[in-house]
Amino acid sequence: MELIDSHCHLKGFKDKGELDATLKRAAEAGVTRYIAVGTSEKDWVSYREMQMAHPGKINYTVGLHPCYVDAEWHYAVSQISTFFMPPHAPVALGEIGLDYFHLPKDPVQAGETILHQEAALRQQLMLADELDCPIVIHSRDAFKETVQLIDESGIDWQRIVFHCFTYGPEEIVQLNERGGRASFTGVATYKNAPKVREALRAQGIERLMLETDCPYLTPEPHRGKPNEPAYLHPIAERCAEILAVPLEELAARTTANTKAFFNLD
Repeated sequence: MELIDSHCHLKGFKDKGELDATLKRAAEAGVTRYIAVGTSEKDWVSYREMQMAHPGKINYTVGLHPCYVDAEWHYAVSQISTFFMPPHAPVALGEIGLDYFHLPKDPVQAGETILHQEAALRQQLMLADELDCPIVIHSRDAFKETVQLIDESGIDWQRIVFHCFTYGPEEIVQLNERGGRASFTGVATYKNAPKVREALRAQGIERLMLETDCPYLTPEPHRGKPNEPAYLHPIAERCAEILAVPLEELAARTTANTKAFFNLD
């Protein structure tokens, strides 16, 4: 059985000297490939180095996460295209999007932050269109606004994945009708996330991708521990139960979906 962690943050493991041990545990759990997702200039180079050190095992993305967008966002975004050169180019642009959950408490500052996030998202969508690459979307408490900006960009929705999907079935139908998809994390295992499981059923297995989003969102039954790629296995088990399909079938389909979406060899 082969699983691909379609969205993880590995820099912390590398910085602590724990990356090799982490990947070994993951391999023992059937996780054989990883998409290390960039969030700012602080991790882009590190992830490119990981891909160079682990060819065919670690791929990476480059993008400016909305929580790292500030008044100087133009400088960071201007660097993104320099990474998209062979032989060590990213497999997608992301994660990018809108996050209205982590806004400043001051209303004026919150309004300014929203304007910066929207401008940065527009610019990065335009860049992704020029690069003709897949796009990893982060959207929290901003579904309508995120969808609107993607619609306005003219991007082919088949290149879009909403990672760590935490909205409900109504929202996922809107994505799927446009040609987009969602990927699911350990949130699908939480008792207090019935809408996420409804969304998983509404999308089904045809476009499904799985992720840990580690070191965040540790799945049951490991909550309370730091998350890591090995825990993609219990996420896959729970999602197979929710969709009433054999684990091996879910693993094969999600692996094929992830390879196709990111154009992996």
